[in-house]
Amino acid sequence: MTTAEPLVPAVDELEVRGGLTTLQGAALTLAAVLGTGVISLPALAADTAGPASLVAWVFLVLLSVPLAATFAALGARHPDSGGVSTYVRLAFGQRAAAVVGWCFYFSIPLGSVPAASFAGDYVAASLGGGRTTRAATIVGILAVVALLNAFGVRLSGRVQLGLSAVLAALLVVTAVAAAPHAHWHNATPFAPHGWTAIGPAAAVLVWGFVGWEAVTSLTSEYRQPHRDLPRATTLAVVLVGALYLAVAAMTIFVLGPSAGSTKAPLADLLAAGFGHSARGVTTVIAVLLTIGTVNAYFAGGAKLGAALGRDGSLPVWFARGSSVGEVPRRSLGVLFALCAVAVVLELGFDADVKATVLLITGAFTLVYVLATAAAVRLLPRRSWSRAAALVSLAASAALLLLTGVHILWGIALALAALGYEYRSQRASRT
Repeated sequence: MTTAEPLVPAVDELEVRGGLTTLQGAALTLAAVLGTGVISLPALAADTAGPASLVAWVFLVLLSVPLAATFAALGARHPDSGGVSTYVRLAFGQRAAAVVGWCFYFSIPLGSVPAASFAGDYVAASLGGGRTTRAATIVGILAVVALLNAFGVRLSGRVQLGLSAVLAALLVVTAVAAAPHAHWHNATPFAPHGWTAIGPAAAVLVWGFVGWEAVTSLTSEYRQPHRDLPRATTLAVVLVGALYLAVAAMTIFVLGPSAGSTKAPLADLLAAGFGHSARGVTTVIAVLLTIGTVNAYFAGGAKLGAALGRDGSLPVWFARGSSVGEVPRRSLGVLFALCAVAVVLELGFDADVKATVLLITGAFTLVYVLATAAAVRLLPRRSWSRAAALVSLAASAALLLLTGVHILWGIALALAALGYEYRSQRASRT
């Protein structure tokens, strides 16, 4: 199995183009990054570090700029359904690419369930029914997303554009309505758990900032990747940073000491601005946010799975749908089946959401380290994009250290990927 020759042609050699527009791409990216993090992370971070969690928020928003620029530069130069796996293959070969591909692809089902469960908690609180309503919401969200993607990225992109526009408007309204109730004294003491708590808070918040890599598998679906992808990424970076910081700040300054104990910070902010009757609106926001997030990950992940089958890192059966404009229904079906298994395990064992979030972020941070290292090798020397890649690599390595023992899920997937590669290579020799 050779790894020396690039598997992806230069952008000007590609003749077949997809139908994804700049706005649709920005909407998919916005949903992948903003996603369910805005539903729950402000409270989880406040519980970990208190008002000092705002420092972690600012750090990760700033980190998003070079990180997003790095993936946009890679995607514009090497548009392919393999996304981050392709970049790592071009830089470091087949085995490293398999590690990245497996860490990303097989983390999607595990991460989709807690993501959907955040919305399930909102729906159960609003409609009642407890665990039954929560479980039905999780299954319903996953089924809707699978159905959307079964008809291809053009349909899911159009739906995503509408969802993202509505959600951005709702989040702005929430922050503006809550602002008159903000008080500076709610941010004191600023670091009740010590300044060292900012690091663990940042590790939790990584969940809310993974996603820049999620849509790299859709780069070949853009009409003009070299032009549309940077524009979509820039728009998404600005919106993500502004919306996240607005909601996080209002959570601290409006909710005060209760910010770390609430399970529904958006609901509390809306109630502060419009009264308790507005809490039901957050249920709609939670469901739409979750559908948008899982939709973006399913779209990118299904394409990635097909590309892994095409490149030999998964069985060739997965490969159908890897070409531009094709729908990777086999890969999508596997993702949905694994999600069903994850739902059963999550509901049966009542898994700790925070621990699951950290496991997923550990695996995705490992992907970031390898992908940004690949960018350092692939992007032109003395370019702004390579400088962004160097910053991203250093920051990703620091975040990887902060995940601690939660990197074990990523290590397990990496070992499984290397084992599959070893068996495949032995089989090809016989």
